[in-house]
Amino acid sequence: MSRFHLLAATGVSQLPSLNITLHSPKAPSASLIIILVLTLLSVAPSLLILFTGFAQVVVVLSITRNALGLTAVPPNQVLAGLALFLSIFIMAPTLATVDHQAVKPYLSGKINAVQAYNRAESPIKQWMLKNTRTQELALFSSADHTANLPAASTPMTAVIPAFLLSELHSAFVMGFVIYLPFLIIDLVVSSVLMSLGMMMLPPTLVSLPFKLLLFVMVNGWSLVVGALLVSMR
Repeated sequence: MSRFHLLAATGVSQLPSLNITLHSPKAPSASLIIILVLTLLSVAPSLLILFTGFAQVVVVLSITRNALGLTAVPPNQVLAGLALFLSIFIMAPTLATVDHQAVKPYLSGKINAVQAYNRAESPIKQWMLKNTRTQELALFSSADHTANLPAASTPMTAVIPAFLLSELHSAFVMGFVIYLPFLIIDLVVSSVLMSLGMMMLPPTLVSLPFKLLLFVMVNGWSLVVGALLVSMR
């Protein structure tokens, strides 16, 4: 006997209705959290370069080392480590906002993954736009056909390259200012050696102690780091 005849024989006139209710977002499982953490760790270097001031910091520190005439001191590991912690220090308020608005609500199951992404994107984009020059942003906005949109509505595909170009521009401007006093010392030492007829003595060998002395006397590393902290508000 078919199911329809069985229902008719039992006096049931219609099929039972199926009620579907939408459940609220649930907290992610431990396995999903592990996958997300591993994914973030794998792309962490790219995220560090794209969304923080790491590029500007490491370029300025490298230019400072070259201006002193030192090729391997401090080592690259030291400069990269200093740039990393400076970037984290600068981004600390923004990261705290992302943690409060997106990460904690998502882990507690109050919002889903899409909502968490949108909430995390907003403060990061706001910080990047504060440190992005208008010229670079207009360049990519016009190429992306979003020039008529307000800055807050500009897609991240245009904000990220504009932000990186702005960081490199600021780094080179600071590098030029850092180079000037050391260039003057090199010119003075070269002129003195030429007047003394000491052609075979490299000027950089003589000027290096004077540049180190000047850098230590003015507390150069603190000045450079302070300028970086001011430039990335």
